[in-house]
Amino acid sequence: MFTQHGIEPSFTDRHEAGRALATELQALNLDNPLILALPRGGVPVAREVATALGAEFDLLLVRKIGAPGHEEYGIGAVAEGAHPQLVVSQAVLGLAGASQGYLEAEQERQLAEIERRRLLWRGGRPPIPVAGRTCVVVDDGVATGNTARAAIRALRFDGAARIILAVPVAPPDVIEQLAQEADMLVCLKTPEPFLAVSLHYRHFGQLGDEQVTELLG
Repeated sequence: MFTQHGIEPSFTDRHEAGRALATELQALNLDNPLILALPRGGVPVAREVATALGAEFDLLLVRKIGAPGHEEYGIGAVAEGAHPQLVVSQAVLGLAGASQGYLEAEQERQLAEIERRRLLWRGGRPPIPVAGRTCVVVDDGVATGNTARAAIRALRFDGAARIILAVPVAPPDVIEQLAQEADMLVCLKTPEPFLAVSLHYRHFGQLGDEQVTELLG
C-alpha cells in the first residue's frame, strides 16, 4: 500500500510501532526503566513498550512553540519539569521574526497549557520522580527534533541517570543530532527523504483526551 507521496507505510498504527520498539528495547535488558510518553501521539506507542517491559509508565509533557502568526510552524519547544527547558531552532528563529519577548511570552503560555493538560490527564497524581532512573522517552516519530530535545534536556536537569530516546521513525540528520543529546537512541526507520511522520503509518488518527487518560490507566 502506497500513499499519495509514493511512500509505503512502515507501521499499521501506533500500537504496532510500539510493539516493534518494545522488541528492540527488551534486548537491552534495562534495569527498572521508566517509560515516558510524549503526548498525545507517543502515548499508545509508549503504552505498548511499558506493557512489554513490565515497566512504570508516565507522561512527559512538552509543547511546541510556533512562529508568530503561524503557530503550526514549529520553531521550538518547552518541556515540563523542575527546570523547564526551552529549545529553539536558531536556524529559523530570525526568519520567523520571533523576538526574545515573544519567546518568553510563548514559553509562559505553553507552560500554563502543560499544567492544564497535566491536571486533565493525570488528575491529582504527581509525576513519577525521574531522579536516578533510566528514562525511556517515547514518541510516535520525530520531525524537527525540538520536542524530543526539550524532553531530554528537562530530564537531564531533573537528575535522570540515563536517558534513552525510542521512536519508530525519524529523519537521519535529526537522529544524528539527537544522538548527541541522549545516552542511547533507538530508531526503527530513518527514511530519506523524510516528509512527515504520518506518512509512515497506515492509520494515524488524532488522539482525544479520553483516549490519553484511558491509556494512562
